[in-house]
Amino acid sequence: MTRPILHTLICSTRPGRVGPAVAQWAHGIAEAHGGFDARLVDLAAFGLPVFDEPEHPRLQRYTHEHTRAWSASVAEADAFLFVLPEYNFAPPGALVNALNYLVREWQYKAVGFVSYGGMSGGIRAVQVTKQLLGTLKVVPMLEAVAFTNVGQQLQAEGGLSANPANAAAATAMLDELLRWTSALQTLRS
Repeated sequence: MTRPILHTLICSTRPGRVGPAVAQWAHGIAEAHGGFDARLVDLAAFGLPVFDEPEHPRLQRYTHEHTRAWSASVAEADAFLFVLPEYNFAPPGALVNALNYLVREWQYKAVGFVSYGGMSGGIRAVQVTKQLLGTLKVVPMLEAVAFTNVGQQLQAEGGLSANPANAAAATAMLDELLRWTSALQTLRS
């Protein structure tokens, strides 16, 4: 039996971002979990401009190579971990833009969240993202991981110093994500 593919998506694209350090930690937890074929994906690698396809994405008649590459990546995944910061009480614009590029590729998949930021730990960005995902038929998990004051948890060599409670929360989230991913498989078939 093949394990479902989980994309841990680095949702921030700005220079100097801390998303890669948080995502490396989350990806490591996903690999150790063992329920998924875990893959690390960086949204910045796709170079998506502000949505520039001439037709509605539900038609899947993409004219740009960046859209076709993004479509293939999202279609490949059975589930997602979004690693996202909070910018002005909201998710990064790059993530909102990336969501808008596609429709069918997202449908009937589940997503977990690893958020980070200041005092709120990015949870307001997660709440806004959940509203957007509902229109794409994506099931967001209740269980999540939130890194408050993430700058204090970054290590000099670029890693993240997470505490055991973060790891326990991530494992609980991945367990639930696996349940939903399995349940949604019928709808994706």
